[in-house]
Amino acid sequence: MGLLKRDWETLLEVVDGKSFDRPPVALIVDSPWLPDYAGVTRLDYYLLPDLWLKINLQVKKDYPNIIFLPSFWVEYGMAIEPSALGSLVRWSLDDLPTVEKRITSPEEISRLRVPNPEKDGLMPLVLNLYKYFQGKLDGTGHAIKIVAARGPLTVASFLYGLTEFLMGIRIEPDWMKKLLELTTETAITWLKAQLAAVPSAEGILVLDDIPGLMSKDDYAEFAHPYLKAIFDEFSGKLKLYHNDANTTHILPLLTQLDIDIFNFGKEVPLPEIYKYTAGKMVVMGNISPLETLREKGPEEVRKEVEEFLKEAPDKYLLLSAGGGVSPGTPKENIAVLNEMGAVLS
Repeated sequence: MGLLKRDWETLLEVVDGKSFDRPPVALIVDSPWLPDYAGVTRLDYYLLPDLWLKINLQVKKDYPNIIFLPSFWVEYGMAIEPSALGSLVRWSLDDLPTVEKRITSPEEISRLRVPNPEKDGLMPLVLNLYKYFQGKLDGTGHAIKIVAARGPLTVASFLYGLTEFLMGIRIEPDWMKKLLELTTETAITWLKAQLAAVPSAEGILVLDDIPGLMSKDDYAEFAHPYLKAIFDEFSGKLKLYHNDANTTHILPLLTQLDIDIFNFGKEVPLPEIYKYTAGKMVVMGNISPLETLREKGPEEVRKEVEEFLKEAPDKYLLLSAGGGVSPGTPKENIAVLNEMGAVLS
C-alpha cells in the first residue's frame, strides 16, 4: 500500500491544478479496515510485521487505481502519541486499542513533558518498524512517502477526556492552552522523528477532528494557532489534513492553513468547501464512509458516485470517502471506487 511513483506524481499533479476527466481516487485506510479486509485479527495485524507488509502490498494489487494514504502507515489506532505521554493502552484480540486518560485535573498538565520518540511509549517501535519496512520495500517500486501524526486537539482530548477538554476551554482556558502547546510540540517532534527515520518521505498527514466540534470563535482561539504552528513547521513538504467532522462553519479560517490536501467530512457540501479552497488546496471527498460505502450495495455506490461526479470540478479534487474507510466496508464497494476514478495503472 506504499505509494508507487505514479501515485505520488498524480498527487503532485492534482495539487498543481492539473485537469482530469475523472478525478483520481484516494483513500485513507488503516487498522480499522485492513485486518477485516485481510481476514486477520487486529492483534496479528499489529504484531506480525511480515503479515502487515503482505496485507499492505496486497491492497494496492487489488485496487491499483486507488492512491492509499498516507501509505504504509505504521499505527495503532489512536494509541501512539498518548502512550508516549504516559497513557495506559489496553489491547484486545480484535478491537482497536483503547487509551485511558492520563490526567484528571488541569493542574496535572504541568507534570507532562514532550516525549522523546526514541524512548517513550510506542514511538520507538514505530520508528524501528519503519526502518525494517524500508529495507523490505527496496526494489518493489513502493516507497513510504508520507508520515502521520494525530493532531494537538485529538491528543489533548485523549489525555484529559473530550468532554473535560471542551469544558476546560471555558472553565480553565489558560490550562487548556498549556496542554495544547504540549500536544502541538509533541506532533511536531513526532513528525520530525518519522521524517528522519524515513528518508523517502516527502509529506505529512495530520489528523484532527476536534476543531469541527468547536464554535467559530473557539476554533480561532483554541485550534487554528496550534494547527498553523504544525503546518508552518514543515515548509517544502506535501501537507495533508484530515478532519471529517462538520467544518462548514470554520471553513473561512481553516482554509487559511498552509495545507495542500484537505480530507473533509460528509456533512460539508462540495460547492461550499470549493468556494474557499479552489486554487488554494485540493479537497478530498465526499462519499459518505458510513451511509454509502459501508451500508449500501455496489450498484447504489456506483449511482451515488456518478451523481457526485456530475457536479464535481475537473481539478483540485480527489474522489474519496468523507473520512477514513470504516470498519466493515465491503471490498466490492472499494472496487467500485477503483473503477470510477482516473486510471493510474
